[in-house]
Amino acid sequence: MNLGGIIIAIVAALCMGTMGVFSRKAGFTAEVITFFRLFIGSLFLLIFLSAKGDLRYIRTWPGWLVSLNGLLLAGFIIFYVQAMNYTTMANAIMVLYLSPLIASLIAHFFLGERLNLTSVSLICGSLFGFAMMLNFQLGFGNESNDILGMTYALLGLCCYTGFIIINRIIDINIHVYTRTYYQLLIGALCVIPFILGHFPPFSISNIMWATGAGLIPGFLGILCAVIALSKLPTATFGTLAYFEPIFVIFLGWALFGEGLNAIQITGCIIILGCGAIKGYLATNIK
Repeated sequence: MNLGGIIIAIVAALCMGTMGVFSRKAGFTAEVITFFRLFIGSLFLLIFLSAKGDLRYIRTWPGWLVSLNGLLLAGFIIFYVQAMNYTTMANAIMVLYLSPLIASLIAHFFLGERLNLTSVSLICGSLFGFAMMLNFQLGFGNESNDILGMTYALLGLCCYTGFIIINRIIDINIHVYTRTYYQLLIGALCVIPFILGHFPPFSISNIMWATGAGLIPGFLGILCAVIALSKLPTATFGTLAYFEPIFVIFLGWALFGEGLNAIQITGCIIILGCGAIKGYLATNIK
C-alpha cells in the first residue's frame, strides 16, 4: 500500500478542516466563500502548474466524468449549506458523513475493492467516534423543515459519495493535475448562479481570508484529496476522511475557545485510533 497516499489523505483532511475558520473570518455567506474556495483554488493550481512548466496538463479536456465531478463537488457544498438552513447542523453533518461508509460499500460491490470485517469495523468505528464528537445530538423540531433539511442532506450525501467514487474510476491516464483543475473550475462555475447579486462589500481583510480559503481547503485540500483517491482504496480514504472533523473541533477549541467535553475527546481518540490502525494495516499487509 502507498504510504505516501495515506499521508496525502491525512493532509487533505486537515486542509479541508480549515474551511470553517476561513468562512468565519471572511464573513461571507456560504455560497460566496465556496465560490472563492473553488475559483481561487483553480487559480492557485494554474500558478503552480505555470511555475512548474506543466501547463500542458490543463490544455487537455479531461472528459465528462471529471466534468460531472466538478458538478458534484459544487452540489455537495451547496446542499450541505441548504441542509443546515432547515435542520440542525448535527443532523446535516451526521447524514453527510455517512458518505465514506457508503462509498466503501459501493466500491466493494461494484469496483472489486473487497472489504473485510476489519475494514468495515474501522470505518464504523470512525463513524461512531464522529457521532460522539457531535454528542449524539440528533433531533427534530419543525417536522416540515426537518424533512426538507434531511432531503438536502441526503442529496449532499449522494454528491459526496459520487465525488469519491468517480475519482476512483477516472481513467488513470488523466493526470491528477488535470482532474483537480477542471473539478475546481467547473465547481466554481456551478456556484455562480447562487451568488449573483449577493456579493457583500469587500475589504482587505475578507479578501485575504477568501484567498486563504482558495489556497488551503481549495487548492491544497482538493488536490490532495484527488491524489489520495488515485492511490488508495475507497475504504482506506474513507477511514482517514474522519480526521477532518477532528481538526475542525481542534481549531474551534484553539482559535475560538469552543469547549470540549469528555465524550467529544473520546470520539477524537477513537477516530485517531481507527485511522492509525487502518494506516498500519494498509502499509504492512498485502
